[in-house]
Amino acid sequence: QVQLVESGGGLVQAGGSLRLSCAASGRTFSNYVIGWFRQAPGKEREFVAAISRSTGITRYADSVKGRFTISRDNAKNTVYMQMNSLKPEDTAVYSCAADRNSIYSQAVAGPARWDYWGQGTQVTVSS
Repeated sequence: QVQLVESGGGLVQAGGSLRLSCAASGRTFSNYVIGWFRQAPGKEREFVAAISRSTGITRYADSVKGRFTISRDNAKNTVYMQMNSLKPEDTAVYSCAADRNSIYSQAVAGPARWDYWGQGTQVTVSS
């Protein structure tokens, strides 16, 4: 089992930046693909980004390409997501998830296909 804890959320003005962290404990962290999802009020949870176990392959939703960057440090059991040029429509609860399947399948899989989840961190972007 893998336990995930997100941090780094907060309130920021449009155009600003935040860096989210997803810290893992439990099983070998490098065995898991890590993804970020977000859920805005009244909307379904949506995929944001994912990173492979150790090769650094990444995938992004079209809505965040060029603005968000996902990275990982397996020595620290942590995945980061740098979010720049934030927009009010980025406001949501951001959650990280872990799964042992490949990034190629997980990047197109819905939330139900990910095994482990954190509690989430709120990101609010004011206009």
